[in-house]
Amino acid sequence: MWKCPKCGRSFKNENQQHFCGKAPETIDEYIEAQDEGIRNQLQSVREAIQDELPEATEKISWSMPTYWQGHNIIHFAATKKHIGLYPGPEAVKHFSEKLDAHGFKHSKGSIQIPYSDELPLSLISAIAAWCRDTGNHA
Repeated sequence: MWKCPKCGRSFKNENQQHFCGKAPETIDEYIEAQDEGIRNQLQSVREAIQDELPEATEKISWSMPTYWQGHNIIHFAATKKHIGLYPGPEAVKHFSEKLDAHGFKHSKGSIQIPYSDELPLSLISAIAAWCRDTGNHA
């Protein structure tokens, strides 16, 4: 078991990512709580999704930035080595060839975009729009 030196919580995995103290309640708070080096990337992902889903409500769900419109449409999150995009399994299946062309790891419902890679903002927008338009969502 690993114990966080900041908050004292114990976790199965060493250096488990978590929120020490109070979890963020807004996407602004979520982004501000991340390492300075990745905040701009997270903000860019946020803007790409906001531009595509202006009618969706921003909220935190499952401790992640989420876009909601009667149901969760898409989530994203900061991890240790990548930005996780969570559009649901049908979206990942639908976009798998494009994701493979970018070299992104993906599995059932999740996409890993390494911090070192250029953000595919138009692809992120297309995925968000597809989730909204088809009703296949996170």
